Amino acid sequence: MEQITVTSPLLPDLEEFNALLKEIWDSKWITNNGRFHKQLEKELASYLKVPYISLFTNGTLPLITALQALRVTGEVITTPYSFVATTHSLWWNGIKPVFVDVDPSTCNLDPSKIEAAITPKTTAIMPVHCYGKPCDTKAIQEVADKYGLKVIYDAAHAFGVEVDGESILNAGDMSTLSFHATKVYNTIEGGAMVMHDEQTKKRIDYLKNFGFANETTVVAPGINSKMDEVRAAYGLLNLRQVDAAIEARRKVARIYREELRDVPGITFFEDMPGVRHNYSYFPIFVDAEKYGRTRDQLYFDMKSVDVLGRRYFYPLISDFSTYRGLPSATRENLPVAYRLADTVLCLPMHHALTDREIERIIGCIKKP
Repeated sequence: MEQITVTSPLLPDLEEFNALLKEIWDSKWITNNGRFHKQLEKELASYLKVPYISLFTNGTLPLITALQALRVTGEVITTPYSFVATTHSLWWNGIKPVFVDVDPSTCNLDPSKIEAAITPKTTAIMPVHCYGKPCDTKAIQEVADKYGLKVIYDAAHAFGVEVDGESILNAGDMSTLSFHATKVYNTIEGGAMVMHDEQTKKRIDYLKNFGFANETTVVAPGINSKMDEVRAAYGLLNLRQVDAAIEARRKVARIYREELRDVPGITFFEDMPGVRHNYSYFPIFVDAEKYGRTRDQLYFDMKSVDVLGRRYFYPLISDFSTYRGLPSATRENLPVAYRLADTVLCLPMHHALTDREIERIIGCIKKP
């Protein structure tokens, strides 16, 4: 029986991609702010409803660069319930992460817990729109404004997500995106940063190109994190089909909800009112006592029949050796995050899932 993977990349039409590759080969301009790079930035800004966007070669480097650009130091409040890149970006900048617990209804940073974690060394907040579900950006901004803190959103999961018609990427001082192959929209590897003004974009564009302002002037100790023309061309083609892919994912989510709603011990998130979701993930949470199996038992039972889920996010970032010794990295401080991490299982979710594959996945969960 064919293996069902937890995700599958959105791929552009090969003939169309080859045609663009031919243009790149003919031009002999393969990186350094070429035509496709400029075009993709313009089209993404329009699609995502943001004023300015800067492309990167992956999703981690814009996080690192945002911290540099905003001159963030000392301590940053963030979530333990995320991919390690979130916290690694702080470590690479010599910043101490301070973990705050999450809201069980969203898996996002709990705004009501932030204020108690602020110290004189706190300079910023780095929330994550987990699974693409929007953070309570208004409440987070209120705390940030009260204490004069920067807000950088890790929006790796949140491509195209809107609240009441407004892009959530416009929240905070900056937002960063990942265009990794596993994401709703991908450029194979890639990422981006969203900012509010032209001057900031100019500074970011300098920082991602070694700090060069022109041929002879380096204005800051930058890094090389530019996206090349090949991936920009790939991204342009994928942008044409991403809406159809999101719609296909929405249908998968609807079937999951219909079929699993009455399974004892299995819970999941519903769509949020006024939100345009991207259906990047479909996490379920397993109550072992009510369900009759633990999350790990279900995970390995599925794996034994070639249905691959993902325990995402498990372990918590705060459980990894790099961060385990931090005062904020304890079960006592993070009870909700630990409970979620111990019970979560992300089901296969992508645009190419067939009805038969969805039936197999649901069958694994309903199996006594």
